[in-house]
Amino acid sequence: MKLGIVGLPNVGKSTLFNSLTKAGAESANYPFCTIDPNIGIVTVPDKRLAVLSEIYSSKRILPAAIEFVDIAGLVKGASKGEGLGNKFLANIREVDAIVHVVRCFEDPNVVHVDGEIVPLRDIETINFELIFSDIEIIERRIARTTKLLKSDKTAQKEIDLLNSLKKQLEEGISARNIDFDSEEDLAIVQELNLLTYKPVIYAANVAEDDLSDDGASNDNVSAVRDLAEKEGSEVFVVCAKIEEEIAELDDDEKTMFLEDLGLSESGLDKLVRASYHILGLISYLTAGEQETRAWTIVNGTKAPGAAGKIHTDFEKGFIRAEVVSYDDLVSCGSIALAKEKGLVRLEGKEYIVKDGDVILFRFNV
Repeated sequence: MKLGIVGLPNVGKSTLFNSLTKAGAESANYPFCTIDPNIGIVTVPDKRLAVLSEIYSSKRILPAAIEFVDIAGLVKGASKGEGLGNKFLANIREVDAIVHVVRCFEDPNVVHVDGEIVPLRDIETINFELIFSDIEIIERRIARTTKLLKSDKTAQKEIDLLNSLKKQLEEGISARNIDFDSEEDLAIVQELNLLTYKPVIYAANVAEDDLSDDGASNDNVSAVRDLAEKEGSEVFVVCAKIEEEIAELDDDEKTMFLEDLGLSESGLDKLVRASYHILGLISYLTAGEQETRAWTIVNGTKAPGAAGKIHTDFEKGFIRAEVVSYDDLVSCGSIALAKEKGLVRLEGKEYIVKDGDVILFRFNV
């Protein structure tokens, strides 16, 4: 899973990136501190892996991973060259979803590019820059497709779609909020890799005092939540500065620190949950003496497709899957006892893998 982090300058983007990835991206109180995109990979917290590793005496644990891309802060007019321009937007065209960091805290010591904290205006500023960047992509595609008309009259259908899409973007409608008539149209849109077609997760960056009630008493957070609900987007509340402190602690210290703050989970935990939910993802598990591992798949994936995440040969030569739920396996304490109790099932090609399934694939190539 790959997530792109966007936002205005000085909203806490790089601070959050640092805390999530421990990559040490530069963070300072002035616009455009981040010039080159920062890229970091973080493992997905999953307590089930340690438990399975104990059961199987695994030599190593391999969690699922998320790649984060942090680009320079965008300002109004970025798509036309203002600030650092929009060339950095190309760095997030390949991401699966966009994490939009929104400043919801007041601090006279941290400047705001527009002089005051107005989250919905800030969100609108970024959205328009993403829209303008997408329009540029569409215009280039229209010009290229138009050249094909002489030899391929069917290209007109694509041009009509692109013009319709461009018109709606010019009206301020994000591509993800547009209904498309056919699977063929949808395939063309997906091929364009439009920024406004990607799902959005809003990270409402608050002061420490607003963490205990998850931002419920913060009017700025409420405004972001209302917008996210209308859009069908996700939102989570985070204090980037606190996350940066948490990132320096080991697991036991982290748990104690969170408890002292009255919190049950970190910002990373919240972001992972939001990411999996908005992208429709789940994790299945494999375990053995060599390794215990989590594999991320789209919810609804059938057994052969899930097997293909491990290796294409597993999918091509799929025979069956030996499946036991994580909870059943842990309650039994061993795979042998789970088999004795009839909790290990043999599933075929039509089986839809569930979150927490512990699977051994049988295949023949």
